[in-house]
Amino acid sequence: MKGYFIFLMGVAGMLIFTGIKSMAQPVPYRGGSMRYQQLVWNDEFNYDGLPDSSKWNYENGYIRNHELQYYTTARLQNTFVHKGLLSINALNDSLQKDGKVYPITSGSLVTLGKRSWQFGRIEVRAKLPQALGTWPAIWMLGQNIKQVGWPACGEIDIIEHVGYMPDTMHFNAHTKKYNHIKKTGKGSQLYYPQPFNDYHVYAIEWFKDRIDWYFDDKKVFTFKNEGTGNDSWPFDGPQYLIVNVAFGGAWGGLKGVEVSTLPQSFLIDYVRVYQ
Repeated sequence: MKGYFIFLMGVAGMLIFTGIKSMAQPVPYRGGSMRYQQLVWNDEFNYDGLPDSSKWNYENGYIRNHELQYYTTARLQNTFVHKGLLSINALNDSLQKDGKVYPITSGSLVTLGKRSWQFGRIEVRAKLPQALGTWPAIWMLGQNIKQVGWPACGEIDIIEHVGYMPDTMHFNAHTKKYNHIKKTGKGSQLYYPQPFNDYHVYAIEWFKDRIDWYFDDKKVFTFKNEGTGNDSWPFDGPQYLIVNVAFGGAWGGLKGVEVSTLPQSFLIDYVRVYQ
């Protein structure tokens, strides 16, 4: 535990310089359609320690995309809340567990088993990490993924960022008809110099006929319901939220990785859902 406290003090010091939010209550968002006004779920991270277990679960292990990180469960070094911020940390710390060594660890929080939503505004204020190999994301998957699989369950990528494209943000939807495996994916890229230097608001507004993506108060992409069925629009059922930091993998590691840049932290100011 001593090592954790040294690490926490170092990150806490960093938070002082990256901005600490006040303990104020949530305020109405800027931009968007203003059609979703009722705050139905949120985490303002106004506590210390592990993420609130009534709101978050964890992914555990090596999950997908040939990524290098091992996702841990309830491990403070990888996911902790301090001074009003959730910090998700990718580390080169050679975790020893059950006789095995996991060189790179990170965290992935999910609301699966806690809450999921159908339609609404999902909004996250966050500060991205950035290094060769980082792949932070805020995204959603259909609650029925175990029954129908991916991509039939639908995937909404509220924001993805890969370290080798530091000035580009990615906003995508994946369905059985439209996905990157078939090279039919639907999405948009936004050039914005050094988005990782500041906190920004990443949001979607999800309606029956479309999903709109927002970066701060600017609409950056719309995915429309073309009315041809579930293969093109699987978004008539609930989805759960994921926030994670991957390292390497099929996309994040496409141009290589620099392990020496770790640790890298994804800082989350708040998560809010309006309906």
